[in-house]
Amino acid sequence: MRTFADAAGRLAGFAGAVLGWSPDAFWRATPAELGAVVAAMTGDMPTPPDAAAIARLQEAFPDG
Repeated sequence: MRTFADAAGRLAGFAGAVLGWSPDAFWRATPAELGAVVAAMTGDMPTPPDAAAIARLQEAFPDG
């Protein structure tokens, strides 16, 4: 049975060995931040929006 401590230890080792993160940087990162970095490294990222999609979003959600 895998425990949180086991998973955290593996992720901390990965973050240090692959990302070069210090233990402090790992523990200050949110799960979303760690997930985003791992997704970017594995190529599991959604296609970014094109200029037209960004323009529609800016029109729909103006900053003021």
